Amino acid sequence: MGIGTGKAVEASGVAAAKVPSRDGLFGLAVAVVVVAGLFLAKGVLVPITLAILLSFVLSPIVLLLRRLRVPKGFAIFVAVLSALGALGGIGTLVGTQAASLADKAPSYVATIQTKIDGASGYLTKRLPFLRPTTTPAVAAADPNVQRGTKSHPVNVRVVEEQTPVLEEVGAYLSPVMAPFETFVIVLVVAVFILMQKEDLRDRLIRLFGSSDLHRTTAAMDEAGARLSRYFLSQLAVNASFGLTVGIGLWLIGLPVPALWGILAGVLRFVPYIGALLGAALPLAVAAGGDPGWSTMLMVAALFLTLEPLIGYVIEPLLYGHSTGLSPLSVVLAAVFWTWIWGPVGLVLSMPLTLLLVVLGRHIPSLEFLDVLLGDRPALTPVERFYQRMLAEDPDEALEQAESQLTTRSLTAYYDEVALAALKMAAADVERGAITRDRATRVVDSMLVLVDELQQQDDTAAPPKTGGGLLTPLPNSDAGFQETAPPMLPRAPAAWHADGSILCIAGRGVLDDAVTAMLEQLLAKRGFGVNRVSHEAGSRANVDRLDASQARLVCISYLEIGGSPSHLRYLVRRIRSRAGNVPILVGLWPEGEAALTDEEIQRTLGADLYVGSLGAAVEACLDHAGSHLEQAA
Repeated sequence: MGIGTGKAVEASGVAAAKVPSRDGLFGLAVAVVVVAGLFLAKGVLVPITLAILLSFVLSPIVLLLRRLRVPKGFAIFVAVLSALGALGGIGTLVGTQAASLADKAPSYVATIQTKIDGASGYLTKRLPFLRPTTTPAVAAADPNVQRGTKSHPVNVRVVEEQTPVLEEVGAYLSPVMAPFETFVIVLVVAVFILMQKEDLRDRLIRLFGSSDLHRTTAAMDEAGARLSRYFLSQLAVNASFGLTVGIGLWLIGLPVPALWGILAGVLRFVPYIGALLGAALPLAVAAGGDPGWSTMLMVAALFLTLEPLIGYVIEPLLYGHSTGLSPLSVVLAAVFWTWIWGPVGLVLSMPLTLLLVVLGRHIPSLEFLDVLLGDRPALTPVERFYQRMLAEDPDEALEQAESQLTTRSLTAYYDEVALAALKMAAADVERGAITRDRATRVVDSMLVLVDELQQQDDTAAPPKTGGGLLTPLPNSDAGFQETAPPMLPRAPAAWHADGSILCIAGRGVLDDAVTAMLEQLLAKRGFGVNRVSHEAGSRANVDRLDASQARLVCISYLEIGGSPSHLRYLVRRIRSRAGNVPILVGLWPEGEAALTDEEIQRTLGADLYVGSLGAAVEACLDHAGSHLEQAA
């Protein structure tokens, strides 16, 4: 009966696992509808999106004028007029430069063709297999042949009907009218957004987050601040890049350098490929304007010097080393938005994706956007450490530990990462998520890691900020309180003898790993430590336990499991074997009642109780010092 019921439960569980959840299907349907809506309504959404982003660009100017006591309407008028003036001046300059270049275009094409022919001839001379196959010459037409027959037809040319002048003018203006209409719509909507900014903010809060004003306000403030900072920083960097390119090309002697500088600055708004596009046209003009190769090489050297300097030095310093997006998400976002909205989507891919990441960080239902697109680690150091232990990969865990130990001591790392990961393992063992055999393999990996960290220094660097809290862990807003001093105190000489501190593991399978960490930390302070397993203190083996040299006994318990009676009996057995030697109990479960309840402590019968490895080390040092003073 029991077996049949078990099989039925297992079969139902498998069947349930194979059936997709209703929430998952609903989320997929919503995603499909949203993508389809973005694609089909791009004619409406693109101008509105451009207007919103333009309002983010103009908003700092409006705020600056408002601080100067300028009326709101006039401040918006001045900001919009300044933007229009800048765009008009740039457009006029570009048009003038392009017109002056048009007259020289045929000579540039001829020079480039000559260079291509020369390069092709050189290659075919060096590589004979690239030579083209000869084609038979075309026979000259015989003038005596009669035309108009089936074998020799007469050539006929069809003359198209002349179109009216107005239609020709309309054909020329139609490509210009569509962008002009979009520009007017964007400008008008941006002005209305700036005029009604506070009202729109209140309506969005009422619509999406009136029940959680704190989170909604934080999301809107961060989105506005990040987008404004991003746009202004990008504008400053790209304008400086274009100005530098223009000056450099003018010094090189390239025609119309202002045009190439403006194009380089504008095209650099396009992620990754913008700089390449901005360099392509100047290189082509350099190749066509100079019969040699020196000008082209100087132009290439200019771009190859500026782009890495801007991308790898100036931008990280200006943006704080990160825009909040992972490099892969930038590429995928560029592909996605280009597919949805075309070239405009390519330019808008970065700010739109940045906005989605900000929403994902503040709205729980959209957290997957932050996980997929953001640059923050997907797992905390504790989760990564535990995952590597489950995968039995101590090498990668060691690499992670070494990177963490650059800003914290070994004691702090053990307490905040390793011990926290073991607490997660203990919780998984208790609820049956992992077997005890798997937990044993986790302990084996932990012991390997502890042994590899044997030479690691346990001193703490002083805080750079001058305060008590040091660098926080990733994905954590609070700093950590360093427990190790800059110079480690040494145990008194009497405690250097082997077995001065006897460390006994609790009965849990994970307690051996915690005991090994405690042994290592005590040994770094000069204590002579003897570590034994839980079996050494069992009823069958306690009589053979060597506690003759022990001055202090430390017991580690990670899985106390509710009733502490087994701990009380272990303390009683150790007390009968070691005499009046003080007993320290480390209770590592979070919030264990025995750490604060004096009645439970008296029942257990130990002398000291601690809840962290750092506290255990400090307690051992204090006891050794007080013992030395009493002896004196």
